[in-house]
Amino acid sequence: MADLFQRSIEIILQNQSASGAYLASPNFATYRYCWFRDGAFIAYAMDRVGEHASAARFHSWAAAIVNARADIVRRVVAKADRGEPLHAADILHTRYSLDGTEAAEADWPNFQLDGFGTWLWALGEHWRLSGAHLPDTWLRAAKLVADYLTALWPRPCYDCWEEFPDRIHTYTLAAIYGGLQAHALMEGAEHRATLAEISRFLHTQSVVDGHYVKFVGSREVDASLVGLAIPYKVVEPYDPLMRATVAQLEARLRRGGGLHRYAADTYYGGGEWVLLTAWLGWYYTHVGEREKAGATLRWVEAQADAQGQLPEQVSTHLLAPDRHAEWEARWGPVANPLLWSHAMYLILYRALERIDQG
Repeated sequence: MADLFQRSIEIILQNQSASGAYLASPNFATYRYCWFRDGAFIAYAMDRVGEHASAARFHSWAAAIVNARADIVRRVVAKADRGEPLHAADILHTRYSLDGTEAAEADWPNFQLDGFGTWLWALGEHWRLSGAHLPDTWLRAAKLVADYLTALWPRPCYDCWEEFPDRIHTYTLAAIYGGLQAHALMEGAEHRATLAEISRFLHTQSVVDGHYVKFVGSREVDASLVGLAIPYKVVEPYDPLMRATVAQLEARLRRGGGLHRYAADTYYGGGEWVLLTAWLGWYYTHVGEREKAGATLRWVEAQADAQGQLPEQVSTHLLAPDRHAEWEARWGPVANPLLWSHAMYLILYRALERIDQG
């Protein structure tokens, strides 16, 4: 499409509710909710393109959700301090209806910590990029989330793909690290000890054969590992471990032009994810690999349909082609548009602009 940049902004704004929540996907029933994870990246993309009011509306929505559940946070922090097990009523949900109520499915994999770390990171970026004063209600919510993450970070939980609840995930810890680091800058909060513990844990438990792995105890890689460097800055983009990790992603998870999630992925047959390909390109811009970054941008643009919509994933190169039909029968065609895909495209586009403008 000729102007996918403007079309992406339009699609995101069209699918932001009056409450401030972003629909993950308007045409995919299972995704007609707002996730903290998706929403935080979308808000950051809006800040990158100058739509600060849109980002602010999302952050206001997110802060209201957290503040309304302050008692839950205080209870879970106290239970964690006592070493007690957690129950479903003790956790913050990961996705919400547009009005801020919890989604109806009681059995949804809600114990996910990465989205809250990502929200803190995105809130810090909104503060930095917009120059706006953050309302006290937002800062109160940020403090609650920081307490929640500080108490729970060592515990297994679902990963960013809402799988493997019995594992400690490298990406999740990176998102928590990035969030707590942002909170420390926003509020002058003291997270030094927790940040050091997370960093030490990652470097001792999440490295195998000279690269980072999907979760503790695994030998596999996951495309989300790009997040360790960009944007969460647990390690620098040029760090040898990070470079080796990206090399593994390129070798194991990039069979066509796009990037797969992980080698054993069977969701919709394990296609190439648009947002992950853009994310890899975002990393390339930070290590000066302009040609590689440009190639990822062109691949992403080629996945847009005639209406300028970017899907969640494409089925050109499937890892598990025999599993595609079962997901279509269960939930329908792949989500399209996916707002997170459009957000990551905008982020990559802006990152390449910065390189080209010197």
